[in-house]
Amino acid sequence: MIGVLRRFRRPAPFIEDALWQPVRTRTPWVAGLDDARAESLRGLAARFLHQKSITPVAGLQLDDAQRAQLAALCCLPLLEFGETGLRGWSQLIVYPDAFRVHRSHTDAAGVLHEWEDELAGEAWGAGPLILSWADVQADLAEPDAGFCVAVHEMAHKLDVLDGEMDGTPPLPREWHRQWARDFQRAYDDFCMEVDLGRRTSIDPYAAEAPEEFFAVATEYHFSAPQVLTEAMPAVAEHLKRFYGPSPFAAPV
Repeated sequence: MIGVLRRFRRPAPFIEDALWQPVRTRTPWVAGLDDARAESLRGLAARFLHQKSITPVAGLQLDDAQRAQLAALCCLPLLEFGETGLRGWSQLIVYPDAFRVHRSHTDAAGVLHEWEDELAGEAWGAGPLILSWADVQADLAEPDAGFCVAVHEMAHKLDVLDGEMDGTPPLPREWHRQWARDFQRAYDDFCMEVDLGRRTSIDPYAAEAPEEFFAVATEYHFSAPQVLTEAMPAVAEHLKRFYGPSPFAAPV
């Protein structure tokens, strides 16, 4: 008798109600989502927890609810893009507070410059995503202030999926052309304002580089969408299309 080979599908990762409901109610961006998008985020966060190791360091301890909250924050930028945005890396490292990294740069004259940076987050290529727990908590305390370090660093992870961190994530060809044109124009205008010493409604750190401009604009999309729309309407429209509506968007 010929045996029959049966294929069993593994159940999809799932976050239980008892764990998800505190995330849903205590995380302002998640609380601001409608039920359908909140459920989509729940599925993405479950995938995140299944695929990524979350490693607290320097004495920090995280319980299951805090890990689920971190996963939800990191997955906010994936609500339209989907779980493909989780590809290419495997670890989230969480420091208790801002952390220091050593930097070096050789200028055109061949002179080596070295310095220490204090960071709230970092994300590079296929390496880990790194966050400061204190800064995550500060963002949660003032969710409409224009800052969210988790989505900032996830924007970098999306940006690099096409092989280059340049402020343009993977997009269809025609949209890519429109995005590059509108973002470059807005970036150039913003850099000019910063260079002239003018006060800007958007964090001046966005002038550091095109990839930081995209990541900072992402923070404003999620945390202060009206500010972004008033300051950079074309950029705001692209981000609405890319990320979907902000949880803090004004009712239409």
